[in-house]
Amino acid sequence: MAVLPIRIMGDPVLHAPAAAVETVTEDVRRLVSDMFETMDAAPGVGLAAPQVGVALRIFTYSYQDDDGAPWRGVLINPELWMAPLEPGDPDPDEESEGCLSFPGERFPLRRSDRVLVTGTDLDGGPVRIEVDGWRARILQHEFDHLDGVLYVDRLNDGDWKTVQKIARKRGWGRAGQSWMPGVDDIEA
Repeated sequence: MAVLPIRIMGDPVLHAPAAAVETVTEDVRRLVSDMFETMDAAPGVGLAAPQVGVALRIFTYSYQDDDGAPWRGVLINPELWMAPLEPGDPDPDEESEGCLSFPGERFPLRRSDRVLVTGTDLDGGPVRIEVDGWRARILQHEFDHLDGVLYVDRLNDGDWKTVQKIARKRGWGRAGQSWMPGVDDIEA
């Protein structure tokens, strides 16, 4: 297992749809193992393969609820269904999220409160996850990565302009930018 560099906004792999996984090979299994190690080192609650430079429809997730119950897994070739969004502006205290590919920042974003995600696990077995709240947010965020969408792409105009200023100031927004969890001093 290895910790992999995480690509930063502007890298082309983050802004294009990822390809379906045709066969789970040893390389795919190694990638998933490395993704878990990278996600944990970052630390993050989810990580999509494009974030580590691999344009495949795979993401990992890990979350601990208020009672300390763990929730962790991998989805290969996921499909997502969402309940309709509640109208209105997002609550900055309750609906802010961040991203390992735009590290150190958080912005409010309205997401669906309930989702159903299906896909397969590493053994080809079916996975069906129906969740709400933060777990639903995590799955939507990671699924977006597989379609080439970063959460900052969904922000309102004012926050989008702030994102652009931050990216310019930090030299982000172009190919080849990444950071290494456990090495680089970037608050994710």
